[in-house]
Amino acid sequence: MEAGDRVGISKSTTGRWASAWNDGGVEGLRPRFGGGRPPKLTSVQFDELCDTLEADQPWTPQQIHLLIEDRYNVSYHPSHLSRKLRAAGMRYAKPRPMDPRRPVDAKEIFAERLNEALGGGGHETGGDEPLVFGFF
Repeated sequence: MEAGDRVGISKSTTGRWASAWNDGGVEGLRPRFGGGRPPKLTSVQFDELCDTLEADQPWTPQQIHLLIEDRYNVSYHPSHLSRKLRAAGMRYAKPRPMDPRRPVDAKEIFAERLNEALGGGGHETGGDEPLVFGFF
């Protein structure tokens, strides 16, 4: 009990540590964590889910929750599921068919600027040299 007083731990903790030492030596003092709650989906099921999500994009968060409940009979809290998906390299995104800032005549503007960049006059790529565009 004197050792516990020196390091500032309670008598009950000192007693538990002494019993652990007496029963198992140094190994008895090592923490034995159970690793937390087991995952609701096995690693095989989670990999299958990720493959499904990648193959049939885009998904809304609500659709993902319904898929998991229907297929695996499991329910996740929305923030926990988003953490699990981020850890697997996935992100929620808002799909937009078109950028709302895009001008109505964007194709014509692009064709005009391309023509100017290539020297005007409907420049054709000729010979064996491919035309390469780079954006920096």
